[in-house]
Amino acid sequence: MRVGIAHHFGWAVAVTASPDHRVVDRRRIELIEPGMPTAPIHHEGAFLDDAALVELVDQARASAARATSASLDELASALQEPIVSISLRAWPHDFPQDIAVQRRAPYESRADSVMYRQILAGLARARGWAIHLYDAKTVESEAARTLADRTDEVLHAPRKTLGPPWTKDHRMAMAATIVAAATPASAPP
Repeated sequence: MRVGIAHHFGWAVAVTASPDHRVVDRRRIELIEPGMPTAPIHHEGAFLDDAALVELVDQARASAARATSASLDELASALQEPIVSISLRAWPHDFPQDIAVQRRAPYESRADSVMYRQILAGLARARGWAIHLYDAKTVESEAARTLADRTDEVLHAPRKTLGPPWTKDHRMAMAATIVAAATPASAPP
């Protein structure tokens, strides 16, 4: 089984697909515990000094690791076959690690999003899952090239056959599983 992720601040859409590109599972997964700041750099930490922001980010990362791990465990246990890969939106290889740098433009608006993807990648790696990175702007067209005349059936028909929700996030996550099946695993930054 391949899992495609379309993440947001604190949560994500996860679509699990079979080798023949059939939706096996779709769900919202939590990426951080309730009550924790979902965007510590972009929102909650804006008025903190660097030391206080580092502490806040450390707390948010620890919470995100716990919540995301629980979500991935729940997903894996609900499936009848093992997960072999996870697909995540790509992030820059040179994205800075230093919080003082992350809080400045042009990184500030992307730092929290990158945090969630890094945590997802680390947890997937620890589970032995291959990691695939995708470009959100092109993943659907890449999947369509692979699917050819099955594109509508695989990417759009699930809304009719499974019912809502089947949004752009679901299509993107599903497309990412298709691209992952056709390409070697990526090396996350």
